[in-house]
Amino acid sequence: MTTIVDIAREARVSVSTVSHVVNGTRRVAPATARAVREIVARTGYSANAVARALKTSRTRSVGIAVSVACNPYFGDIVGAIEGECALSGMMVFLSDTRDDPEIEFDVVRALLQRRVDGLILAPSADPERRTLRYLAEKGTPCVLVDRTPDPSFDQVGVDNGEAIAGLVQRVAARGHRRIGYVGGAPGFDTTMERVAGYRAALVDLGLGFDDGLVGIGNTTVTAAAEAVRKLLARPQRPTALVCGNNLCTIGAMRALRALGLRVPADLSLVGFDDFEWAELFEPRLTLIAQPVAEIGRRATQLLMERIAEPQGPPRTVRLKTSLIERESCGDVPEACGASA
Repeated sequence: MTTIVDIAREARVSVSTVSHVVNGTRRVAPATARAVREIVARTGYSANAVARALKTSRTRSVGIAVSVACNPYFGDIVGAIEGECALSGMMVFLSDTRDDPEIEFDVVRALLQRRVDGLILAPSADPERRTLRYLAEKGTPCVLVDRTPDPSFDQVGVDNGEAIAGLVQRVAARGHRRIGYVGGAPGFDTTMERVAGYRAALVDLGLGFDDGLVGIGNTTVTAAAEAVRKLLARPQRPTALVCGNNLCTIGAMRALRALGLRVPADLSLVGFDDFEWAELFEPRLTLIAQPVAEIGRRATQLLMERIAEPQGPPRTVRLKTSLIERESCGDVPEACGASA
């Protein structure tokens, strides 16, 4: 296997000169750089990443720990992270936490054992925050993404409460007064922020908050569908539903179809998280869109900055969402009356 010494000997330059040409770390005379690149191309030489890591204490790699298999939303964020890392010449190691605190702790520890330079984590709903405490003790550069429970870390998310409040206001503007909510799993800061936004909007509108109109959809379509069925079994069922995440929205659609209810003729439906095939539903769904690509890019940029400057103050970035209005939100059904 060709080594950097072989390249230097054939080009009649120093090893450091070859290193500067290969890694782009310092300007080299154009003729010399061209000669070195020609030899590199002809011999198929590639830098020894292991040797470089031993010398610099950097592996030029980033670990990602998210619940990617359970939620397609995270897949879009991972794609943006990978693209941004590629621009910086960073390798990515992806591990699925399945939103399980035990699995999360194991995969994060394994990533650190592989000497990744930094980590991007969507933390699970662990009341003990074991993974976060472990990362803080290790001093590993880390950025929390989507879920932002700890301001001692760099973190990137959106204003969940404001977004959900906007959905409630949009539904109320169509005359709805009994507005139900189906949210994600308890323990996630995103869940708590969105429920708080729902509650605050109802109070601001003078509608009052009824916890009997709140269902727990957890993190599965099946659980969300069951929560919707329970809400609709109430003597005075809601005339509109606000869903707290994409899985809850899909579960709600499944339940409504099973019950033979039409959207929005019988019940209006809006939700948080736009997704690629939302327009394939009939009717097309009114949803909050998160800037997933920007979340991934900004998280990666923060991580690169943290790796370069470990001692700087932590930063929390909140990005704006947008409302995608389609046809799933309509007026109160006539059978329910304007005071519904």
